Amino acid sequence: MSASTLAPPSRAVPPPRSAAPGVPVPIGEVYTIAQEYIEANRLDAAERMLGHILGPLPNHPDSLHAKGLIAYRRGRLDQAVALMERGIATGGTRPVHWRNISEAYRLVGRLDDALAAARRAVTLDPADPLGPFNLAMVLYDRMELPACIAAARHCLDLRPDLPQGHMKMAQALLLTGEMASGWEHYEWRYQIPGAAPLMPSTDRKQWDGRPLRGERLLLIGDQGYGDVVMFARYVPWVRSRADIVVLACSREMEPTMRRMFPGVKIYTQWDLIPPYTCFCPLSGLPRLHGTTLENILPVGSPYQADPALAAQWKARLDRDIPLGLRRVGIAWAGRPTHNNDRNRSLALSAFAPIGAVEGIALVSLQKGPAAAQAKAWDGTAKLLDLDAEIGSFEDTAAIIDGLDLVVCVDTSVGHVAGVMGKPAWIMLPYAPDWRWLIGRSDTPWYPTLRLFRAPAPKRLDAAVAAVAAALAG
Repeated sequence: MSASTLAPPSRAVPPPRSAAPGVPVPIGEVYTIAQEYIEANRLDAAERMLGHILGPLPNHPDSLHAKGLIAYRRGRLDQAVALMERGIATGGTRPVHWRNISEAYRLVGRLDDALAAARRAVTLDPADPLGPFNLAMVLYDRMELPACIAAARHCLDLRPDLPQGHMKMAQALLLTGEMASGWEHYEWRYQIPGAAPLMPSTDRKQWDGRPLRGERLLLIGDQGYGDVVMFARYVPWVRSRADIVVLACSREMEPTMRRMFPGVKIYTQWDLIPPYTCFCPLSGLPRLHGTTLENILPVGSPYQADPALAAQWKARLDRDIPLGLRRVGIAWAGRPTHNNDRNRSLALSAFAPIGAVEGIALVSLQKGPAAAQAKAWDGTAKLLDLDAEIGSFEDTAAIIDGLDLVVCVDTSVGHVAGVMGKPAWIMLPYAPDWRWLIGRSDTPWYPTLRLFRAPAPKRLDAAVAAVAAALAG
């Protein structure tokens, strides 16, 4: 949930206000209107305003930079970089230009350029907290974690209430195993600008971990599906401290949560939840528990797939997969809206080395837009495409129950296999999510998972090759 920070060039140093040939009003006024449109996310209108400047003045630095910012917000990262570079080349040398382009460079994987630009921004404006924040973002992706922590601390020294600074600090600390302080910074995640709110506005307080006798506690299955599965292990601990526990979660997670916790009332609509004394997101429970690397709560009794559903899916697999082949479930892409999806997800075609291993059959566990790629699979191994038949995580769990192994990128499928106690191999980007720690092929969160790490940025293909070699061995 760590948000990047790009902003239009500050109005503190506006472009010249004199009119230019072809510009009907002073340039500064047109540019100010364009800025206001960008801040309101009216990107088409902003681009029209900038066109009035760039038509007669094609090398106007701030307008080129602002147009690059519009391209960035539309997801056109290469175009954003090109426009911002033009803006700098034509005289846009203020700190915000370097800070913004450092983030654009980071997202396209030009980490050396991103680092140089971020350092330039910090040097030009030592008082701007967003400079060291963007520097911390780059250093995390480079896995220079002590320097990342130092930059995040510098950011927070300048602005102690900057949520994204706290979140980046949390991610770096948790990744290095410094959980006690990491959880404290992690509490800022819902204050990041643009973050989806945890819940509707309430006057109830967040639970502080104290025992609740005769009072109702609302737990909230927040963040991604994998987070809900992972942090659900703390529900029994909560129930030992609170007499009445209810859980709010998405409709997609409801069947799984009901099977895991049959004694907990579960709600998928806010307006149906009964009055409660306090609340807590599932992702906030590790902090209250005082979780460290040494005392991570085990999953407990492995989550069991619905027996009848598992039997149905086993019959389906038996019918369509020849006897004697190892059944390997695969998922190659996570949720597209995840802020690190560009590094953690793959195209199915990248799984070709895995599909070339003899003696296996592949079973697609992929959901979402990427699932359509299964129709174009031309690998050696047979691929059973189940997208149209998987209706819920209960189906996913039931299919996994009949597999020999799951191989996936960092997505919820790996968490489901882990909570079931089933073997799964997860391929991680060079700068992984904090929960996977550093320098290890196992994880204290799930004993049956094995981690395969990319050796460098943009080298997830090397993790695929390592998985293929391990399968062949």
